[in-house]
Amino acid sequence: MSASMDTTGDQDVDTIIRDLQADPANLTRPIKTVKDKYELLPAFLKMRGLVRQHIDSFNYLVNEEMKKIIHAKSNEKVQCDSDPNFYLKFLDIHVGKPSTNEEFSTLDLTPQQCRLRDMTYAAPITVDVEYTRGKEIVTRRSKDGVGGILIGRMPIMLRSSHCVLAGKDEAQLARLGECPLDPGGYFVVKGTEKVILIQEQITKNRIIIDIGFKGEPQASVTSSTTERKTQTNVVVKQGKIYLRFNTFSEDIPIMIVLKAMGAESDQEVMELIGTNGNYINLFAPSIQECCNMSVFTQHQALEYMGSKVKATRQTWIKVKKSKSDEVRDILTNSVLAHVTTRNYDFRAKIYYVSVMIRRLLQAVEDPTQLDDKDYYGNKRLELSGGLLSLLFEDLFKRLCADLKKQADLAFSKANRATQFDIVKCIRQDTITTGLEHAISSGNWTVKRFRMDRKGMTQVLSRLSFIASLGMMTRIISQFEKTRKVSGPRALQPSQWGMLCPSDTPEGEACGLVKNLSLMTHVTTDDDEAPLARLAFALGVEPLHMIMSSELHNGGSDIVFLNGHIIGVHFNAHKFAQTIRLMRRAGRIGCYVSVHVEHGRCHLSSDGGRLCRPLLIADKGHLRINDVHIQQLKDGHRTFEDFLCEGLIEYLDVNEENNCMIALHEKDANETVTHIEIEPFTLLGVVAGLIPYPHHNQSPRNTYQCAMGKQAMGNIAYNQLNRMDTLLYLLVYPQRPLCQTKTIELVGYHKLGAGQNATVAVISFSGYDIEDAIVMNKSSLDRGFGRCIVIRKYSTAFKKYPNRTADRCVSAAARRSVPVRGNKTLLENDGIAGVGEIIRPGDIYVNKESPLNTRDPIQNPNMLPDSCYKPSPQVYKGPPGEEAVVDKVLLTSSDDQHFVVKTLVRHTRRPELGDKFSSRHGQKGVVGTIVRQEDYPFNDQGICPDLIMNPHGFPSRMTVGKMIELLAGKRTARRAAAPAAFPEAPVEDAQKTCSGGLSLWGACGAVWVWDCIRGNESGGMW
Repeated sequence: MSASMDTTGDQDVDTIIRDLQADPANLTRPIKTVKDKYELLPAFLKMRGLVRQHIDSFNYLVNEEMKKIIHAKSNEKVQCDSDPNFYLKFLDIHVGKPSTNEEFSTLDLTPQQCRLRDMTYAAPITVDVEYTRGKEIVTRRSKDGVGGILIGRMPIMLRSSHCVLAGKDEAQLARLGECPLDPGGYFVVKGTEKVILIQEQITKNRIIIDIGFKGEPQASVTSSTTERKTQTNVVVKQGKIYLRFNTFSEDIPIMIVLKAMGAESDQEVMELIGTNGNYINLFAPSIQECCNMSVFTQHQALEYMGSKVKATRQTWIKVKKSKSDEVRDILTNSVLAHVTTRNYDFRAKIYYVSVMIRRLLQAVEDPTQLDDKDYYGNKRLELSGGLLSLLFEDLFKRLCADLKKQADLAFSKANRATQFDIVKCIRQDTITTGLEHAISSGNWTVKRFRMDRKGMTQVLSRLSFIASLGMMTRIISQFEKTRKVSGPRALQPSQWGMLCPSDTPEGEACGLVKNLSLMTHVTTDDDEAPLARLAFALGVEPLHMIMSSELHNGGSDIVFLNGHIIGVHFNAHKFAQTIRLMRRAGRIGCYVSVHVEHGRCHLSSDGGRLCRPLLIADKGHLRINDVHIQQLKDGHRTFEDFLCEGLIEYLDVNEENNCMIALHEKDANETVTHIEIEPFTLLGVVAGLIPYPHHNQSPRNTYQCAMGKQAMGNIAYNQLNRMDTLLYLLVYPQRPLCQTKTIELVGYHKLGAGQNATVAVISFSGYDIEDAIVMNKSSLDRGFGRCIVIRKYSTAFKKYPNRTADRCVSAAARRSVPVRGNKTLLENDGIAGVGEIIRPGDIYVNKESPLNTRDPIQNPNMLPDSCYKPSPQVYKGPPGEEAVVDKVLLTSSDDQHFVVKTLVRHTRRPELGDKFSSRHGQKGVVGTIVRQEDYPFNDQGICPDLIMNPHGFPSRMTVGKMIELLAGKRTARRAAAPAAFPEAPVEDAQKTCSGGLSLWGACGAVWVWDCIRGNESGGMW
């Protein structure tokens, strides 16, 4: 803990118990404050990690979602038209452990092997099947996932349940060549680390009331099921209400739609919408329009809607249907597709449409009832599991279609029908290639849903440790970046505590690319059937048991479960309170959310919602106390125990609207229901590294979030065993003297970046204008700012169709053949030796390729030298600079090609024009490098490492930088590092910094002597 923390926080359990015994009234008196709440954060990250949202989503895919996909009605069975007795039924699906097949044997894979050998870290996908072969029924089942039918390979996310790294301790991870601080959550495809970025989408299966293109209110629902995705709009045009659906050629009057669903009585429709208020007057024109069209019965409504169906729809329907039947199918399967309809009973959809109409009329009467699309409760995040499930289902359907085509072809020929074995026709490359290509290219194409997205994946940035962590929490929006609209870019109040307010890029992507806060969790889908049974047990009246007049009477609230209307409750607030009590008791999932608004009670357990943990308070008094914290310190309690005992709970964005949350305990009154664990957790992992960010101008924190990811240092414990394309390493990385609590939480203090510099804030010469920096040459000679740049040069030795292959020959071979380049580095195998100095133009791999790669050759291994042409690999580095061959790796790739990877190391020292930056977004280039003899010094003879211009402070308003300079100087004097955020006010910081820091008190200023002129002047040191 910080040295500046109050010493009363060190009170142990015995002292607390003794105080309680001295004053028995304390046993029942609720406490107001808790010391060391910070201890909850390491416990939270130990349970969850920094990228738990990615890993949970992928685990749900391979353990649950894939089974649901193959058991869907449209996917479970493959049948053919030629033989009605033939079928292929999928019984189960399994995803194994990552492995590869080499020389007729199966070998286990590790992520490090895949990085070095340019392979894909993937596991086999096997299925249990039952099918007909001739007249017999064959069943193929696997045991523990072994022995099933292989249908493809699934790229495995690192640290997921199917990864070899899952559950390993630090020693085991080190033996596997992995860094214990690496959080996982990404894929290794063809040797490249790829991360699927979190996608921001509008919520599915919910009613959104907004303004349409023509400026009139509309109610829209984006329905999403495993079978289809549709959008249903109810719009207002000239005071009348219509249904807008892309299957119909024009908008359909809403009364006709309701009559087509079976609501023929105008009185019943008005009771469903509501007879109170001004609803009758607002809806009367829609009723009158239906009467003017002479549509009074369900049959007439179906016939009218059938005449408006687009003709293109009938092109793919094999069986000719009547217009009425066609409209029934559209209303059943497409309109509001997420609302289940059985046997053409549209009662559930009638209720849903009536709620849409009522909310639309409310918005017409009162514009404040409009929903904000940018409100984060109306957003859902798509994670890697959900995106891969869409892709896998599309590829699986393509595989089934191919099997059906082959079965039809086989059974059309009588002589092949008896021996036909469908299992032998399964193509494994359909799923394998599709998944690999999507992750490696970032292009997600699902024609069935008209989905074609670009840039869904990116190469994981290894510029620094914090750059990779920041990319794992990044959220991107599909909103067009070139549109100059402020709404989606603005900082929403609903993002408080969920998204980092500072970490967003500059330029056209500003506000569209966001990052998660430190304690934000993204939910995964949870089974809603138990939740529905619980709701009915707690007094929710099902739809079939209530009358239409009871839907909107004064004492009832409509209950939604994940967007579906399940019934009505006559005391919604008590119902919501009961759900919360059961969640706090651990009887239902901790991520279940419930909130009440405007006569509706929403119960949510779907995936993609943002939530975060908060301390529960009863009338402003915390349930958690110091005894709980001490038990947590002693290891007798975990973060999950706090959840199960009702001391902490997760709240999503919508439920926060029903709560009163205080920032500190001292701010809590009797209306407060929750208190923040730590205020600094509203920042993300990148912005949390900034010291004293609450004293800076807001843009400075945003600039620092971008530049902090570029800081050179260490990237991982295994950085010297990696073969990355480009790697920057600082020779002497240091831990900052003034560090935030987030640095220790994310492990950045173990893999730090940057150096502590002695800084003089004075005007010196004319080379420090416009944020330029004057560097001390002696500091550079001692290694300040020195870095190592390592580049990888990969050479593949291909095998050709005529069985010839590239080869590598020594430098002494074929001297008569002229070759461009210097061969002095080459050893006997034709590869540059480790430790050799390499210059531009030197050959590091003496490769030769065969002249004939197409025509067949009887004995390719006995080809004479004249059949080969030189194709040496020549080093093309910066002219005039020397480098060192750091490492050479000889290996084979996934397609059995021989590969030589050469690492070239180049040591650089800072020079003119190099960029340096503080931790407050104040960057500057090196303007000049001055010898120490000409550098200013203080009364103790100390020369600074660099000089910055004091004119950089007033316009940038980086007060946090000044406080960091004072705190760093205090730490250097007293060896006690203060926490940089949040701590005591600046006045208290001045008191702690004073006490002999300098002759001028707490400001840190000293007298400086100028070596060139010999005079003295004041400056901040």
